[in-house]
Amino acid sequence: MRVYLRYAFKETFTNLWRNRMMTVAAVLTVAVSLSLVGSALLLKQSAAQASAQWQQGTRVTVWMQPNASSSEIDSVKTQLASMPIVKDCQFFTQAQDYQQAKTLLPADEWSVLTPSATPSSFRCIPTVPTDAFTVQSTFTNQPGVYQVTAPEQQIRQMNHAIRILQIVFLALAAVLLLSATVLILNTIRMAIFSRRREVSVMKLVGATNWFIRVPFITEGFIQGLLGSAVAILAVTALHTWYPLHNEFALNASALLGTNTVVLVVGVVIGSVGSAIAIRRFLDV
Repeated sequence: MRVYLRYAFKETFTNLWRNRMMTVAAVLTVAVSLSLVGSALLLKQSAAQASAQWQQGTRVTVWMQPNASSSEIDSVKTQLASMPIVKDCQFFTQAQDYQQAKTLLPADEWSVLTPSATPSSFRCIPTVPTDAFTVQSTFTNQPGVYQVTAPEQQIRQMNHAIRILQIVFLALAAVLLLSATVLILNTIRMAIFSRRREVSVMKLVGATNWFIRVPFITEGFIQGLLGSAVAILAVTALHTWYPLHNEFALNASALLGTNTVVLVVGVVIGSVGSAIAIRRFLDV
């Protein structure tokens, strides 16, 4: 076993050096392709994170009648507290809403407004933005409720835009991954094709398929590993030098997860690609 392992590693590194131009081509193919895949995955995670933060900022407001009784206000408060689709609610008194109106409305508008004519309100954050529509339909026309407002158009536009972004980034990553697989497979096939006579001779003298296959798989593994390492450096540089801002910014754990995926994909593609490419040359 030790002799065979020594032979496999010696043969692997000898072949890598002997076909160094093909090796460089395979490594660069892996690096470029997986750099694009890693970048697409980062953008997809960024869109998902922005979606989560936007969802946290969505708010639905239940405006009470200025003359709503305390029992009507308590009834609405109890219902909101019992709804699982409502994550958090804050009650604003008439005086608090009046003070806020003074800061938001022009002077000629809030000057005619009095605290007693200002409605109190429940300002709630739904679990997901679309739950705002359920809250709106539940409390509209309920006793003591003046109006229920929610950013309907903004919610629909936000969900539509995020859905499109995630689909685009996932499709882009899938296409790039498929392209990387095809390019790497062709590169490895070219490298093996140049040594087809060597494979045929080994078969004719009695070498088993796995005896021939292992050095090529190891060679593909090393090529995939080197290409993944270069791709990881490129993705890390992109994340460091061109950081995304505000809600799109990603933390170090997201970068680590993306680099792990890039590393695993590169190694798997290199190894499996070599195993597939060598199959056609084992039939002598």
